[in-house]
Amino acid sequence: MNLEEGKKLVKLARLSINSEESSYIKNEFNEKRGVFVTLHQYPNMDLRGCIGFVEPIFSLREAVIRAAKASAFSDPRFIPVDEKEMKSIVVEVSVLTNPKKIEDPLNNIKIGKDGLIVGNGLLLPQVCVEQKWGVKTFLEHTCYKSGLDKNYWKDNDVYKFQAEIFSEIEPNGEVEKCITS
Repeated sequence: MNLEEGKKLVKLARLSINSEESSYIKNEFNEKRGVFVTLHQYPNMDLRGCIGFVEPIFSLREAVIRAAKASAFSDPRFIPVDEKEMKSIVVEVSVLTNPKKIEDPLNNIKIGKDGLIVGNGLLLPQVCVEQKWGVKTFLEHTCYKSGLDKNYWKDNDVYKFQAEIFSEIEPNGEVEKCITS
């Protein structure tokens, strides 16, 4: 995806949170894709919500709309975002590739490029970069996210995926492409 497409997806996510998406880019982004929408509190960039779809079950447009609303209003880790708070929220959209099962995870995961799925736990590629984790720690935290023992990945299936990430630099500001697959 190019930057212009990413800008449209981020704008669509923001409009969706404000329930203003109905007429925006109606005939674009019809391909089914996995997507996550992440909200960060500006300026410290603390996580404020993150929900999405791993599997390509919706068109990209529909997936962004649903994930944006769920991130803002239904992430069980946070109270719903209100209209006033949206003025200090940075919106990020991660468009995913389809997950692929990998063998020998310690040698087949690229930090900053790959996201992980272990059990029902998922961590986006940018998480391990933000946390400065190595591959083993990344695997362990993906297990923790699933409520599993940190070594669960050693004897069970591990999946990886990549993401193209587009994020506002500041609330409702310019959008940049952060990581490419």
